[in-house]
Amino acid sequence: ELFTVSKDKSVHVLTVEEGRLETRFPKAHGSALNCVLPIDNHIFATGDDGGALKVWDLRKGDAILEARQQEEYISAMAVDGNGKILLTASGDGTLGVFNVKRRRFELLSEPQNGDLTSVVLLKRGKKVACGSSEGTIYLFNWDGFGAASDRFALRAESVDCMVPITDSIVCVGSLDGVIRAVNVLPNRVLGCVGQHLGEPVEQLAVAPGGQLLASCAHDQKVKFWDVSALRGLVVDDYRKKKKKGGPLRALSS
Repeated sequence: ELFTVSKDKSVHVLTVEEGRLETRFPKAHGSALNCVLPIDNHIFATGDDGGALKVWDLRKGDAILEARQQEEYISAMAVDGNGKILLTASGDGTLGVFNVKRRRFELLSEPQNGDLTSVVLLKRGKKVACGSSEGTIYLFNWDGFGAASDRFALRAESVDCMVPITDSIVCVGSLDGVIRAVNVLPNRVLGCVGQHLGEPVEQLAVAPGGQLLASCAHDQKVKFWDVSALRGLVVDDYRKKKKKGGPLRALSS
């Protein structure tokens, strides 16, 4: 199934094989929708520009959880492997935590600097990384969402989108059009996977199997990058001194 959300506040569920419309929620939210996340075969979550979150059950044809704990748009969402805990990143700089199984809000983190633009799970679900519009990655412990446990400032204008490649390595898209590979704990920029010259990177996705990374940007192009080499990369704590401001190492062709 393919889920689409729109600024007209509607949610569409289509079949991938035929492109046939299965279900439509015409006025799903009170504000324009910004993101959608499938949780299992029947349940999915949506977030809007006003900070509202809804969790839907296709079997019931309605929302089973509605909340508005964040003041600004919901930029991204992630869920744990059990489909129980849902995380929401917001433009107000907070990370929201919701219990899908119990259908309730759990807690809100302290606000970070800038908008939180992305959220991913790392380290076998023990760490959560959030990207920010200020170009910083904030790290949270799974059992400590109230405050960030660590932060890592990239030499980038922003972190607009982020996708995990391995349990420790993420690819980050930025305003400058560069896609960076970043290792988390130890925190290190590994190099440049590719770029959309001067065009902000809007979205990243990894193909099944983890060999290819897809990126799209304001240049209206979808590009594919070979990231298979990143899967075997081991980053240790030892760090060679590098000239500050030097060019990023090329990691893909």
